[in-house]
Amino acid sequence: MQVVILCGGQGTRIRDIADDIPKPMIPIGTRPIVWHIMKIYAQHGYTDFILCLGHKSWTIKSFILNYHLTDADFSVTLGSSPAIEVHGPDHTDNWKVTLVETGAQAMTGRRLKRVEKYLTGDTFLLTYGDGVADVDIGKLLSFHHEHGRIGTVTAVRPPGRFGEIDLNGPQVVGFNEKPLASRGWISGGFFVFQRSFLDRLSDDENLVLEQEPLAELARDGQLMAYRHNGFWHPMDNSRDYHYLNKIWAEGKAAWCTWEPQRLRLAA
Repeated sequence: MQVVILCGGQGTRIRDIADDIPKPMIPIGTRPIVWHIMKIYAQHGYTDFILCLGHKSWTIKSFILNYHLTDADFSVTLGSSPAIEVHGPDHTDNWKVTLVETGAQAMTGRRLKRVEKYLTGDTFLLTYGDGVADVDIGKLLSFHHEHGRIGTVTAVRPPGRFGEIDLNGPQVVGFNEKPLASRGWISGGFFVFQRSFLDRLSDDENLVLEQEPLAELARDGQLMAYRHNGFWHPMDNSRDYHYLNKIWAEGKAAWCTWEPQRLRLAA
């Protein structure tokens, strides 16, 4: 089953952190957030990725093309017959990555439509290139197949934007830096769709996935919500950037289930 990741946005709200790279390339630790997202899916056995590129797409292409050199020692022979000899260590990420130019200005619905020709199965996974979570992809897929509708969206509790304090009279008895919203659910991405959903998408450059396509799917009774009560967090602004990097450095990144904590800290 293939995983489509929307990687084409400009990230205007986080340009104070990184104005010269696309949003999915903003790092958590030493790796871009899109790498973390791919690792989440790979941990559950899904390693065939389609990246919908747009803004400064070459940055993502370069990262993937040079992926095997990221942590490697290597020798370069220059001259008329240049060559690279990689000494190791070997990468264990045996992924297939299809990189698709979906347009610098295209909206999310149009980006998905443009990768239709690369999708080969009846069911595919879709998410955004700027959010991490400890979603159990296997349970998400089981839920999707059990209800038999066209689409599933992962519903999450949004994190609070301000610190929350617990008071006993004038005394502070607790402090929570990132409380979850007490009411309401939002889309956290991590979608599952049947291929027939693509027939509902047009060629319009301004087609926003989250507007008419998903609203119409919901009106038709064909969109179900998988409720995720675990960790989920976006990379929307500098506050998010610093928070995600902080918990990564502390070994508290709930989405990272692929390595022991000591290796997370070393990264």
